[in-house]
Amino acid sequence: MKRYYITTPIYYVNDKPHIGHAYTTLACDISARFKRLDGFDVFFLTGTDEHGQKIENSAKNMKVDPRRFTNMFSQVFRNLLVTMQFSNDDFIRTSENRHKKACRALWQRLKENGQIYLGMYAGWYAVRDEAYYTSEEIVEVDGVKVAPTGAEVQWVEESSYFFSLSKWQEKLLQFYEENEDFIAPKSRLNEVKSFVASGLRDLSISRTTFSWGIPVDDDRSPIGEKHVMYVWLDALANYLTAVGYPNVESATFQKYWQPNLHMVGKDILRFHAVYWPAFLMAADLPLPKRIFSHGWWTNDGKKISKSVGNVIDPVQLVEKYGINRVRYFLMREVPFGGDGDFSDVAIVRRTNADLANDLGNFCQRCLSMIAKNCDFVVPKANLTVVDRALLDYSEEVLVNMRSHLDSQAYDKALKDIWNFVSKANFYVDDQAPWMLRKIDKKRMETVLYTTADTIRRLGILLQPFIPDGAHKMLDAVAVTSNERTFAHLGHMLQAGTLLPKPYSLFPRYAHS
Repeated sequence: MKRYYITTPIYYVNDKPHIGHAYTTLACDISARFKRLDGFDVFFLTGTDEHGQKIENSAKNMKVDPRRFTNMFSQVFRNLLVTMQFSNDDFIRTSENRHKKACRALWQRLKENGQIYLGMYAGWYAVRDEAYYTSEEIVEVDGVKVAPTGAEVQWVEESSYFFSLSKWQEKLLQFYEENEDFIAPKSRLNEVKSFVASGLRDLSISRTTFSWGIPVDDDRSPIGEKHVMYVWLDALANYLTAVGYPNVESATFQKYWQPNLHMVGKDILRFHAVYWPAFLMAADLPLPKRIFSHGWWTNDGKKISKSVGNVIDPVQLVEKYGINRVRYFLMREVPFGGDGDFSDVAIVRRTNADLANDLGNFCQRCLSMIAKNCDFVVPKANLTVVDRALLDYSEEVLVNMRSHLDSQAYDKALKDIWNFVSKANFYVDDQAPWMLRKIDKKRMETVLYTTADTIRRLGILLQPFIPDGAHKMLDAVAVTSNERTFAHLGHMLQAGTLLPKPYSLFPRYAHS
């Protein structure tokens, strides 16, 4: 069985999840669902990143210990999975013992390979980003020194273990040249290559000024000096932990490593596309096959910020608009990879036009005609070239979807499905079964059969994107749960099947 390992970044639990977290995980969920429907053995991983100075500070501000703090916020991220109907196979927390074991094993491997040494770090550090920055990257804004991300930085001097990142500069550049699909979109690949070509410095991978992290067990550190692993070495290792590392001979590790796709936001691309490949090369482990870096959402044209108060809560979105509208809008509104703008006007306009008018109206009028003219029973059919052309188009859509999903072009896949919806609406208008009822009942029955099977095919294709709505479509034409994979797409509805009473599957959203 073909296998597919896909991951979200693990989310930092210093606050509630926002639309960006939902967006990243939604993209992964669509890919995971698609691959399962296409016969793949899928492992879909997400989770929470729970160590670091920012977590320790946030816990202190709430006057709770870090363990209680991370337990509370990690559960909020788990709850989002249910709200958004995500189908992850595992949820990892970096505070778990299995992860600590994997991190220590990775550290030891890097140490044995001569990639870690003890030194002194002096430089700029942004607690908000949990990231180091060079002096050339720092600017001053209103008297405050900030990183390119806008995060305030502080000068840090402390004993630190270093990873020999500089040794891997040429090997990384060579790898990028030989694997042009490793980083996408192409513009992000160019950014990463430029960054690496400008020169890599060895990376500080431990801290001593706080304690909430995975302790470093190393006999080279001075007596009494306590190091914890740099949060990004800790966090990135989660992708190894979940498939059984350090037991590289285990069936799970052998089956799923390498990851087929790491999905990340553009703000954390450097960690995944530079540090992570270097760690893996240094540990003699195969690299992921692809890293896709998507864009950000704005809110009514304004950058989303807690200070501005325009953070978009995905749970509230689902409560207001429903799961089908939210999932559809986020993947359809903008080309995946670029930045997008969210507005209430946009989501209502898009979903009313596409889901309610185009798809919902097609399903409603076809199923209602079957109920009225065929006593709720799928009629017999004598298919013509015209009928078969519509049904066969679903196979062409699936072929295109495979290509789009492998390149993370989710919006293009939906456009192809909606071309099918448009063809279906044209077919109904052209064949006019309401007129055929008066002059050629047999032909009317064939047309209605064709529309019912079109609803089935559309439902199968839409399952990765809007599983709730797609399943309702399949229920509406009485498709059993074991006949909903892509392998069943070319099958035909059984004439004589009794259908349930039709109802509005995708109602219009009315402004309150």
